[in-house]
Amino acid sequence: MKNIIASPHAPKAVGPYSQAVEVDGTLYISGQLPVDGATSTMPEGIEAQTRQSLKNLEYILTEAGMGFKNVVKTTVLLQHISDFAKMNAVYAEHFSEQMPARICFEVAALPMGALVEIDAVAVK
Repeated sequence: MKNIIASPHAPKAVGPYSQAVEVDGTLYISGQLPVDGATSTMPEGIEAQTRQSLKNLEYILTEAGMGFKNVVKTTVLLQHISDFAKMNAVYAEHFSEQMPARICFEVAALPMGALVEIDAVAVK
């Protein structure tokens, strides 16, 4: 049985998808842009945008009764691969032990002109 997870603190889905779906203890979180759910604004710079994307992931994880320690896989999309080191430094603030598997790559463009988007899979 699938359970739709939505945090009132993370940005609302802007299309025909859910913030997250939980199935049998596994949580699939849609890509999180660096949009502040309260103000619908996006901070400037890769570090601030990475922090906001991770904050949005955290809101959804919390809504599902999980945390970063439950994350087993992430995908990081970057507008510019040259931002990798700066993004990675912020990412490491949230994942420092038993890090999840990850893929990271540059894309041609992200919605709303974002510099980063991060999705995750977590397990209870």
